[in-house]
Amino acid sequence: MPRVAVVLSDLLQRAGLAALLERYFAPVEVECFAAVDDALREERAFDLYFTDSAAFATEVDFFLTHRARGVSRAPQESGGGGCEAPYVVSTRGTLEEVVEQIGRLWRDDRSEDEKSSTDLSGREVEVLRLVVSGAINKEIADRLHISLNTVLTHRKNITAKLGIKTVSGLTLYALMHGYISADDMPL
Repeated sequence: MPRVAVVLSDLLQRAGLAALLERYFAPVEVECFAAVDDALREERAFDLYFTDSAAFATEVDFFLTHRARGVSRAPQESGGGGCEAPYVVSTRGTLEEVVEQIGRLWRDDRSEDEKSSTDLSGREVEVLRLVVSGAINKEIADRLHISLNTVLTHRKNITAKLGIKTVSGLTLYALMHGYISADDMPL
């Protein structure tokens, strides 16, 4: 039976996500924590972690070490477009959309190494790093010595492969996959 940790400071989000997981993905063992420190005290590891982007960013080492596979975006976060990458679940959608996104996590049987090596090319990773650093398309083109159209093509391919349309979503993806560290993030 899969073991899932829901690490959210908001009690309603925590309880709601736990209820959703138990209702739609049974049999599953769900444990809720208000903070990452509480999850750290747990002796057994979890198969899947759900948290918000703020907790992920502050405890990036813990989640990367524990191969966190689920990140629940808090509804108050800004940013348009859905984040449909296998590691990001938007809580802004309808119940059906949220269940579908979580279902993708459940069905995803590729290994972590396969995902990181097949999702993005080396050049796409370079473009991703520059995008999340705050560089605009023209700056990216100049730094990588490629045309503006090539930058746009890489960005389109990144969005298509990952299903992430926002810079904040791309930043979270880059953090989770080790393409950038928390120190690399712009202030």
